[in-house]
Amino acid sequence: MTTLASKEETSKEEVAHDSHHPDYRMFGLAAFLIADGMTFAGFFAAYLTYKAVNPLLPDAIYELELPLPTLNTILLLVSSATFHRAGTALKKDDSKKCQRWLLITASLGLAFLASQMFEYFTLPFGLTDNLYASTFYALTGFHGLHVTLGAIMIFIVWWQARSPDGRVTSKNQFPLEAAELYWHFVDGIWVILFIILYLL
Repeated sequence: MTTLASKEETSKEEVAHDSHHPDYRMFGLAAFLIADGMTFAGFFAAYLTYKAVNPLLPDAIYELELPLPTLNTILLLVSSATFHRAGTALKKDDSKKCQRWLLITASLGLAFLASQMFEYFTLPFGLTDNLYASTFYALTGFHGLHVTLGAIMIFIVWWQARSPDGRVTSKNQFPLEAAELYWHFVDGIWVILFIILYLL
């Protein structure tokens, strides 16, 4: 009896301890994404600076086709919506629907990567042609790496959500919420990248 009582007291103390110490994991992720965004800002600054100081050099800046990057933009924007649907389904305790939306989101991300690789093979310049080309590949490649990592995260969350008593449930949504925040960040960066690289 003493042992049971002591265990109950310990459990109550742990609950009280947790209630006084909020979960800062999402704050930590947000701080990381802000720092990551600064890296992208450096790439954007380098590209815009190079473009500003070389407006009259015919071989310095290349004209980029819009169809593929426009398709990529649509793919990522739709993927943000499908990811949100996955989170909504999880909150309603509909694990099957959540898993389905996660797979759709990951598929859209993979389609984006495939489209970007196709664009690389059709570009009229290579990685080392000039500073513009190097900056273009660095920016899009770095973003592509983020999409790849995001897709891996989605598959991990999907796997964890497959079991009702798994790590991702309506009572433990942090893995999905963290992956969703990261994915929305990646999508937002692409919108900025699309405007700067392809529209300006």
